[in-house]
Amino acid sequence: MVLQRKEIKLGFPSMAAETMRSGGNGELVAVIFGVTGLVGKELAIALLATAGWKVYGVARRPDNVSPIADPNFHFISCDLLDRRSTYRNLSPLRHVTHVFWITWAAQLRFDSRECSDQNKAMLAHALDALLPAAPSLRHVSLQTGVKHYVSLTGGGGGGGESAVFCEDSPRSESGNNFYYALEDLLRERLGRRVAWTVLRPGLIIGSSNRSFFNFMGSLSVYGAICKKLKLPFVFGGTAECWAEVYIDGSDARLVAHQHIWAATKHLPLNGTGEGEAFNVCNGWSFKWKEIWGAVGEKFGAATEDVRFSAEFRYTAAMADKGKLWAEIVEEEGLVPTEMEELANWGFLDSLFRLPEKMVASRQKADQFGFTIKHNMLDSMFHWIDVMRHDKLIPFP
Repeated sequence: MVLQRKEIKLGFPSMAAETMRSGGNGELVAVIFGVTGLVGKELAIALLATAGWKVYGVARRPDNVSPIADPNFHFISCDLLDRRSTYRNLSPLRHVTHVFWITWAAQLRFDSRECSDQNKAMLAHALDALLPAAPSLRHVSLQTGVKHYVSLTGGGGGGGESAVFCEDSPRSESGNNFYYALEDLLRERLGRRVAWTVLRPGLIIGSSNRSFFNFMGSLSVYGAICKKLKLPFVFGGTAECWAEVYIDGSDARLVAHQHIWAATKHLPLNGTGEGEAFNVCNGWSFKWKEIWGAVGEKFGAATEDVRFSAEFRYTAAMADKGKLWAEIVEEEGLVPTEMEELANWGFLDSLFRLPEKMVASRQKADQFGFTIKHNMLDSMFHWIDVMRHDKLIPFP
């Protein structure tokens, strides 16, 4: 049986169903690179929800929380940095029709030349293995992010503090953004021979213990610790991030469905022969100060004094809380996880202190016919409930 989120069935039109009506005869075979991450798993679930899809999921390690059990799903353990391992694992896949690239290497400084070369090598290894073996390949979907428009480690965007980034906004000249290397590689290797699109989500709202930038995992661990110690649920960041629209949320379910939409709607290539790029946003803006108290209440944390603090740093406040998290895991009967498997405190500190706004327009996707939208608070509540169901975090 397919592991399936009830909310997907109830709240979303079936993009996969539209694919089957318009895709013609023949089996549809997807390879998802990064299948255990925030979006990869939701994408597999959405594809498998409709008959006719076979899905291969690629990652270093399998999901140890709620693995997908379906006869049409096959997990492949693969080190994409190892060319021989990649070829050995992927070259037998001779009937692949769709590739979804939702993975990246995080070992090195993100804006370094070495990081760019490493991520480019991973994608090149996969293409070298798949392209000769899969003559039926129709589409490659690449996921990057709204940091396409800025430096991966800070500011440097081309539009100034009040910019709303559109897909044709210029590339940043600051640092080495490996997103550019991946797009350029697809342009070079695929051109017009195989259709391809690029999706650029904002802050991804989802659940995984295999993701480096795990916002909901970080916030949930913090909320559980605040409740345990009866500490106030503090927003540690700048006054601007607290009070203004500063970033877009991208629900993992929405991102997954937009991947399917882009991969199956036969979107036209633009005039230069390159694939289309689309921002991926929930569709409604939000301010942290408007939802922070409700999130704290969801965790059962103290919210009488809902506030931000410019001095509060999650890295400092949570540095010695690993043992306490282990106690919470044991007391609540949760899936055994180290605190660092779910929480990235440096990520929270940087997210709430963004040097400039990272707001992206979804007008292009809207005009092309993508209609799914989400409310940020509803997204956060949904994924808190999912993590509780999966016994990653405690009930209040």
